[in-house]
Amino acid sequence: MPKASPVAVLFLPRNPVHKLFLKEMEAAASPLGARVLPVPIGAPADIPAAFEGMARQGVASVLVLPDDPFVIQHRRRFIKMAAKHGLPSFFGLREAVDDGGLMSYGESLTQTHFRAAYYVDRILKGANPGELPVEQPTRFELVVNQKTARALGVTIPRSVLHRADRVIE
Repeated sequence: MPKASPVAVLFLPRNPVHKLFLKEMEAAASPLGARVLPVPIGAPADIPAAFEGMARQGVASVLVLPDDPFVIQHRRRFIKMAAKHGLPSFFGLREAVDDGGLMSYGESLTQTHFRAAYYVDRILKGANPGELPVEQPTRFELVVNQKTARALGVTIPRSVLHRADRVIE
């Protein structure tokens, strides 16, 4: 059975949402006996050293926190470095799994862009932006990349595969 801890969490210290996510993850991990290893990333140049450090510390996997343009822009670099170091990688963006990440759970970036287009249309037709309702995502997707799992020698339980919205073979 592969080890499950510690889990490295890549976060951007300048992102206040990432700090909240990290705090909640640490609180949830403690009663389970799991360890969370926070790994700050501030610039693209930090990515290789961060993954080398994680590999030296023997992390079991890496979670890349979502909700930041930096993460979206550099997700392929995160995926490439995770593969290089044999680390299962988890994301909040399904598009990262399309690019070779192991798993994601979160809203679809594509769906978010469609909703943004709806708002732009309403504003261009004269709606007051301050009067438009704030929307939260209502549909979340679990996506699993079996090709990546095989390359890492990871077996995804059938129960997870059956619950997945999409499995990439």
